[in-house]
Amino acid sequence: MQHLCEIRADFDATTVTVYQAYAPAVAEPAVAAQRFVPPFSFGRMTWIKPSFAWLMHRSNWARKPGQERILAVRITRAGWEEALGRAVLTTADPAALGRAEVHVQWDPERSLRGAALNHYSIQVGVGRTLIRAFSEEWITGITDLTPQVRKIAALVQGGRAAQAQRLLPPERPYPLPGPLAARLGTGR
Repeated sequence: MQHLCEIRADFDATTVTVYQAYAPAVAEPAVAAQRFVPPFSFGRMTWIKPSFAWLMHRSNWARKPGQERILAVRITRAGWEEALGRAVLTTADPAALGRAEVHVQWDPERSLRGAALNHYSIQVGVGRTLIRAFSEEWITGITDLTPQVRKIAALVQGGRAAQAQRLLPPERPYPLPGPLAARLGTGR
């Protein structure tokens, strides 16, 4: 059976939301400044994910050390598509991956309880050469979703998944231009 690679995101005509998890020392200044500022590291790759459920799995619902705060980072679609246009799949030739400004990998999407689903979600690693543009030009807003994350996690843990589902950010298939979709392996 072939697995579907599809970008699902919360987006509008000009922006797309990606999610990141950080320690409070990084998250609080970012929310206050509405962009990333020190102690955020501009010297290493930063991974952005348009799938809320995947990040909840990765951060253990904001309980993993160093990932206690969940940020919704709204960026321009132009910036998002620029990053994707510069991306190389992590399954590519190692030399090409080593030169890439952006890395893309596909990981199994997750249910609210963390089970792997039969479709894949995109993770985008923005490299050092683009991190300043990401922070200073692409970001249009940063929202701390940690209280909402804790509420959803408590509902899931309490067996109220249907109620938790209603609190999730809306995500729908993101329409990529054809050549970019083919290059990233989405087939859409």
